[in-house]
Amino acid sequence: MNKFRVALAAAALTFTTATASLAQTAPLKIGYTSVEYVLSQMPESKQIESQLKDYSTQLKNQLDTKYNEYQAKGEAFQKGAATMPDPVRADKQKELQNLQQSIQEFQQNAETSLQQKQQTLLKPALDKLQQNIDAVAEENGYTYILNSDGASPVLLHGPKEGDVSDLILKKMGITPGAATAPKVTTPATPAPSAVPTATKTKTKSKK
Repeated sequence: MNKFRVALAAAALTFTTATASLAQTAPLKIGYTSVEYVLSQMPESKQIESQLKDYSTQLKNQLDTKYNEYQAKGEAFQKGAATMPDPVRADKQKELQNLQQSIQEFQQNAETSLQQKQQTLLKPALDKLQQNIDAVAEENGYTYILNSDGASPVLLHGPKEGDVSDLILKKMGITPGAATAPKVTTPATPAPSAVPTATKTKTKSKK
């Protein structure tokens, strides 16, 4: 099951500048935040998680339908292949191969579709977060605010007083730590219980 954190989707929030603080006479002030933490506290997080789960279920149901069709036709072919005329047998084999290819393509497309769905659902929340980061930076005199998330975070070390995550949450009217919203993750790529392998059917010809 492949899961990736929403920090990847928030790459654009790596840092933000406070325009009002860029005057040469102003001292350099750097703050940082965990985009992932702030997003998880936002009410939108639960809704996004729920919508992603529903969409993943829809994709899985479609994939299961395709796989069940493949399995049923495969079993029917196995039972009747020996008595089929050669042209009919060849057509049935081709049909099974096409169904198999369709299933594999659907799985690949489903993963891409799920990631695109996540990005679409996240965009309003990320835009809202960016606006509030900008506001907090300007109101508190921060020249830069860095993102401390990710496998290779921009921030490697910083004082506690530089963490503006709670200020951002309060700016949005959210009490820090009051909610335990789930982290928004991409559900596993839909897959049936078994992925069909290449169709290679051996039959005995009637002599």
